Amino acid sequence: MPEHEISPLTTVGAVHLTVSDLERSVGYYRETFGLEVVVSEDGHASLGARGRELLVLVEEPGAQPAHPSTGLFHFALLVPERADLARWLAHAGREGIELTGLSDHFVSEAIYLRDPDGHGIEIYCDRPREIWGETIAARMTTLPLDVTSLLGELDDPATAPFDGLAPGTRMGHVHLKVSSIPETVAFYRDALGFALTAQLGAQAAFLAAGGYHHHVGANTWQSAGASPPPPGSAALRHATIVLPDEAERDRVVERLAESGHPPTLDGPDPRVADPSGNALLLTVA
Repeated sequence: MPEHEISPLTTVGAVHLTVSDLERSVGYYRETFGLEVVVSEDGHASLGARGRELLVLVEEPGAQPAHPSTGLFHFALLVPERADLARWLAHAGREGIELTGLSDHFVSEAIYLRDPDGHGIEIYCDRPREIWGETIAARMTTLPLDVTSLLGELDDPATAPFDGLAPGTRMGHVHLKVSSIPETVAFYRDALGFALTAQLGAQAAFLAAGGYHHHVGANTWQSAGASPPPPGSAALRHATIVLPDEAERDRVVERLAESGHPPTLDGPDPRVADPSGNALLLTVA
């Protein structure tokens, strides 16, 4: 592995968010996705699926979304199989859950929505990797999702059971609002070590480890030149980058420091902010 590249075993971990009403948010995520409360105390709650932590919510009573600002565009829950996505969509239809988009990205099929604080959410499944292979940049697109085909995975969408997200569900990627694409690419590719898999001029970029289509997305559609949200906003607190071992984390930390982005310690883990103020916690699997 070249010295400047991050380990191909790198993944994305739990996303930490500020919310205005913890009870309301916990209820939303339990009812919408069947997430389980792992810990709830002192104004914060950890939520997960089948034992895997996915979200940490921290309450700031009365917090309001900051617009425009850099920060979270959406976090993305990756389900293992197409039928798992179909079961969730059938559940959403039966429960009248409001959606904001349904897209076919060729590499994946995705459904979008927002929580009560306006945090963007994607739930998606990947197409088999052999389909999109080594030509990610040429293949990634946004087309309408074929809902009929997706629901065709189920015998009867009206009665298909849903008792929570499937085992193996994980945080697939985070998509961030940034102030500058060139600065973002310089940070995530040249300093952190992700590969640039696709770029849409000065508007968007997608970066990943291990040949994935993207672990980090970034766009300026709502945030070009914007600043981070003010403290106390309903906003991203940090995303988590999960490295395979301590040696790899030490290597990444050293490279960040040499690039002018020295991490600071947040408890036992290093924490670093990208040029747009989006915070990342570097943990070990």
